[in-house]
Amino acid sequence: MRERRRQYPFDEIEARWQKHWESEGTYRALNPGDAGFDTNKPKYIVLDMFPYPSGDGLHVGHVEGYTATDITARFMRMRGHNVMHPMGWDAFGLPAEQYAIKTGQHPRVTTDHNTGQFKEQLKRLGFSYDWSREINTTDPNYFKWTQWIFLQLYHAYVDEATGKARPIAELKKARLESHPDESAEGCRDYIDSRRLAYVSEVPVNWCPELGTVLANEEVKDGKSEVGGFSVEKRPMRQWMLRITDYAQRLIDELEPLDWSEGIKTMQREWIGRSEGAEVVFTLADHEETLTVFTTRPDTLFGATYMVVAPEHPYVELLTTDKQRDSVTSYCASVANKSDLERTELAKEKSGVFTGGYAVNPVNNERIPVWVADYVLMTYGTGAIMAVPAHDERDHEFATALGLPIIEVVKATEGAEVEGCFSGDGTAVNSGMLDGLATAEAKTKIIDWLGEQGRGEKKVNFKLRDWLFSRQRYWGEPFPIVWQDGKHQALPQSELPIQAPEMDDFKPTGTSDPPLAKAIDWVAYSESASRETNTMPQWAGSCWYYLRFADPDNESAFISKEAEAYWFGADDQAGSVDLYVGGAEHAVLHLLYARFWHKVLFDLGYLSKDEPFHRLVNQGLILGPDSQKMSKSRGNVVNPDDVIENYGADALRLYEMFMGPLEQVKPWNEHGVEGLYRFLARVWRLIMDQNQEGEWQLSMAVVDSAPEGELHRLLHETIKKVTGDTEKMAYNTAISQMMVFVKGYTAADKRPVSALRDFLALLSPYAPHLAEELAEKLNEAFPGGSSDLSLSDWPEFDEEALSHAEVQLVVQVNGKLRDRITLGVDADKESVISKASESRAKEFLEGDVVKTIVVPNKLVNFVVRPRA
Repeated sequence: MRERRRQYPFDEIEARWQKHWESEGTYRALNPGDAGFDTNKPKYIVLDMFPYPSGDGLHVGHVEGYTATDITARFMRMRGHNVMHPMGWDAFGLPAEQYAIKTGQHPRVTTDHNTGQFKEQLKRLGFSYDWSREINTTDPNYFKWTQWIFLQLYHAYVDEATGKARPIAELKKARLESHPDESAEGCRDYIDSRRLAYVSEVPVNWCPELGTVLANEEVKDGKSEVGGFSVEKRPMRQWMLRITDYAQRLIDELEPLDWSEGIKTMQREWIGRSEGAEVVFTLADHEETLTVFTTRPDTLFGATYMVVAPEHPYVELLTTDKQRDSVTSYCASVANKSDLERTELAKEKSGVFTGGYAVNPVNNERIPVWVADYVLMTYGTGAIMAVPAHDERDHEFATALGLPIIEVVKATEGAEVEGCFSGDGTAVNSGMLDGLATAEAKTKIIDWLGEQGRGEKKVNFKLRDWLFSRQRYWGEPFPIVWQDGKHQALPQSELPIQAPEMDDFKPTGTSDPPLAKAIDWVAYSESASRETNTMPQWAGSCWYYLRFADPDNESAFISKEAEAYWFGADDQAGSVDLYVGGAEHAVLHLLYARFWHKVLFDLGYLSKDEPFHRLVNQGLILGPDSQKMSKSRGNVVNPDDVIENYGADALRLYEMFMGPLEQVKPWNEHGVEGLYRFLARVWRLIMDQNQEGEWQLSMAVVDSAPEGELHRLLHETIKKVTGDTEKMAYNTAISQMMVFVKGYTAADKRPVSALRDFLALLSPYAPHLAEELAEKLNEAFPGGSSDLSLSDWPEFDEEALSHAEVQLVVQVNGKLRDRITLGVDADKESVISKASESRAKEFLEGDVVKTIVVPNKLVNFVVRPRA
């Protein structure tokens, strides 16, 4: 920024106060047992969603959420809370590994460099983080406890009677008592089938180029999100976490949380609870049966064919020799499609007849079984009964392939029906169900299926178990070894399990992970070998908020005392008081964190069953071109450049002034300049330049109490800023501060006590400037707080507001006729009465047909002349 444009010395001020806060440890939150810990102070946890330190550093979009949490953290400290406002790094991940593959540079080097860059940028913004609590998921002292939590999952199961996790040792004891003659191997297999962390061979998204399995969210249009490489479906042995055992609790326990209804809905839809029935179809010419889940068992009489997923284990059984080539070819053609591509409603339906038949249990009719990609093995049983008259996808499929369509539900009279009818109605062509409304028909057919041994009532979830393996080097190793084909957990005493030092991070070219190359490390003993998969990046970010409370503890992931104080000290649902981050994490991160938290709660390690009490999603800040900021578009705005030109306080203030926090907003540098000029006015409210151009305290600042309009304006501002900051309505709080500055700038005398209160209000928003000006006031008028960050928040005086007066405009038919002065709390009748007796009275001859009162602004009489 050119020197002539620098309207106040923000560069000197901001660097000095950042150094002061760091050297003094101003924002360090004390734990129980720490010297000086105040047992009477209530806790308040303010968290940002754990950032991944990319090589590109921060852009101004990141600054928005971080500024919002910092304002709240500073506000709550000043209101007497022990505030934990920490920062750390979700630093494992594929980008660092890909860079290592390209350059040969160890991911640790890349990660440390990026972390350092992020940290310096955050410090330049003056955020009040407690850096003594800084954590990093790649630190062995951290991932030791990630591995420990995995072992808790491995050694636990869900008790069906209580729906809660219990130690697997209890299940083993009960099994030995109930099955005393069972072999050791049989007992072991049973126990393994109930573990919350288990091994399964499942179809996964395999990227040969990256050499790793990818989660569904990491695949876009059949290609990897990183690199754009082709992805194929491949069955592989994977570690899984049994999150489905928590599906109902994950829905039910959302209710008391202070989250937006939109985010709750997204979680419910991802979990996908549906009620219906499991129906058993016998397979013609085979002893096996095929089970399907349906939400509309009342339409069974209309099932004219069945469809199985290409990965269904019965495809081979059902396929006749005549159809084998076409079925094999079809299954191969869909192997590389993503689930999203396969279920896209707009795509053309395709499938192949297996040659096999099933028997409809309600009428014993043989119906053909097809294989089609729109049925997924990962939902329900991987097979469906197709009712083309009443399901859109089935209808399109049947129409395209010429399959029978039988109406079995008649729409109510007057209902609009386009295409097939999928709503509720009356059963027709359905034998025993004819004439019944849909709800009655469902109940009757489910009862009948149960009596016949052909099915039962069932609740199904779209949620699948969490695929927890990755074929990567840069991730947490599993604390597991394999011996004689069986997995075994390593003892806690051997944690952390660290990956070996390697200089070749390239994929092996097979499904073996990179760690398989470390022959000596893999050989745990003569008879046992280490697990060579690593955990996904989600692992470290599932529980980091807990470690912030006790980051240096070497004997536990968190002490009982720290956990009780920070996570169990109040009655609210959820432990973290405020959690702010992007809506893109609304489902997976939050769902995974809630799952881990609930398991730890069930096992007695945590006081509450939910992690996050209040969740707020900030809106995107778009580039200057109103497009999403991205390096490829060239529209990324670096906060370092903005700070260089206008200062951190101006950047912070502008991002909060752009509009409501949750809204999407385009970046505009002229807006930053406007807030910079406002801060310059705040500076000049208290400071003047002498003839030599040096800044000195303004002669208008006086040691007196505010009176009259200045007194009212002060308390109006305290009340407004307090309420708006509580609601995170930061933009309107800033607007009120602008009103204050305008009013006090116009005053000949500016009371120092009022200015001190105003600077306290400003300090969460523009902390550097506020601290500097408070110090200047203290030099001339001793007695103020030596550190605004730790001072008390001002209290407003209701009496000052109730006795305050305001001037109102009096209009007749929209034309100004007079002005009147009344108390700000005057009621409508008093306002009208005084306005009626003002100089506007002479214009009220006629019929007053309407009186419009805008509180504290105007009165308008609408008058119609008498005939």
